[in-house]
This record gives sequence, structure tokens and C-alpha cells, in this order.
Amino acid sequence: MTPLNQVWQHVEQTYNNGNLYGFRNYGWDQVMANRGYLNFCVRWDSTTTVTATQRDQIHATLARQYKKWMDVMVGHNAWPYRDVPVRVVGWAVRDRNQLQWSDSSVDIYVNNIRENAPQCSEPCGRFFNQNGQYPNCPGGAARHYDQSLWLTDGFGGGAGGDWGQRMGREYFMANLNADNMHILLHEIGHTFGLDDFYDWTPSGVGGFLMRAGSANSITEFDAWMFRDWWRHLKSRYGY
Repeated sequence: MTPLNQVWQHVEQTYNNGNLYGFRNYGWDQVMANRGYLNFCVRWDSTTTVTATQRDQIHATLARQYKKWMDVMVGHNAWPYRDVPVRVVGWAVRDRNQLQWSDSSVDIYVNNIRENAPQCSEPCGRFFNQNGQYPNCPGGAARHYDQSLWLTDGFGGGAGGDWGQRMGREYFMANLNADNMHILLHEIGHTFGLDDFYDWTPSGVGGFLMRAGSANSITEFDAWMFRDWWRHLKSRYGY
């Protein structure tokens, strides 16, 4: 338990300036608010085109990688879900002609620019509506998105938070069939509150995913850090 206690003590000391426990938009909060699923928007921050097959592959890859984290929780410490489906409900793009499909399986947002990148409708985004109400979402609450998968041409490394995950479009598309897309897995960890370990390492622990560059998949230590977040937050959901 010592390394886990060190991690949690570090988290509390670093982030508990009224924010750690008061913050209500961790991935945990999103899953629980939805009663067991997550909706995504894809921010296609690219000049390239996307086929319907690629669209479906992107969804499948995202869902498969997310499942690796959610499977860590199955049957553990009153976690209530055996499966947490990941749905892609929207795509944001600069030019509709980049998307080479005509079906209505996802909502499409064209040239709605935020942070110099295409953005799905903000009235549909949980990041912008953290009370979980979406009265101005064109598709209604069922078409809200909890997180964005933000794929950017030429972007190195990754970023992650309650808003979703960002990485290079080239990296993601080159790894559609990878067993472990380690940058995405690492950034999902941040969405659920896991920290980076740039300047310290818990006692007796070797490489692990959240210590960037030291592991390419979720290790046993990553899994226990993840479960420990649930242990500390589950009471807010009545567990």
C-alpha cells in the first residue's frame, strides 16, 4: 500500500487547494452521471479526408482502448458497471467535403472554430455544461458529448483532461489496429484524475503507463492507482 499512499498524498498536497474534491467533472463523474456510458465528439483538426470506414475504425479504436481502463474496475469495490459503452455522437470539421459519407449516424458540425480547431456544438458539451443539462443542444441531451477526441495534424505527444484527449492525427491513424495505443491510454488516465510522474516515482515501483515513456500499456500499478481514485471518490455517488 505504501506506493499508493504516496501517490494519493502527493495528489492531495498538489491539487487540494479547494479543487481536488470540489471538482465534479472527472471521468468518474461523467460515467456516473450517464449511468454507465460515455459520448464523444471527434475534433478532426486536419486537412485530410475521412472515409466512412475510417470513421468507424476511429470509433472502434477509441472504444477498445477505453475498455482497457474500464475493465480494470469490473467487480472491484462496488463499481456498478460491467461495461461502459463509448459512443461517438458528433464530428467537427472545417469543411463538410472532408467527410466522405452521407448517412446521419453522427451529428456534423462545420467550421465551428474554437482554439483554432473545429469544435462540436458547445451547448452539447459537458465541459461547457457541467450541471449535466443540455437545453440548447440541437440534438437534445441524448446527443450531448462528454469528451472530445481531438486529432491534430502534426501534434507531438498528447494532452488529456476532463475535456477529453488530444494527440497527433498521424499517430492515431497509424495505430488504429494497435493493441495498446499508449498515448491515448495515458491521456485517458488524466481524464480520470491520474497524475503525471515527471519529477518523482513512488517507492519500489518500476515503469508504469502514467510515468510517460516507461511503459506502453496499463500496468498493475496503473490499475491500482485508478481503483484508488474510485475508492476516494465513490462516496459522492452513494457507494
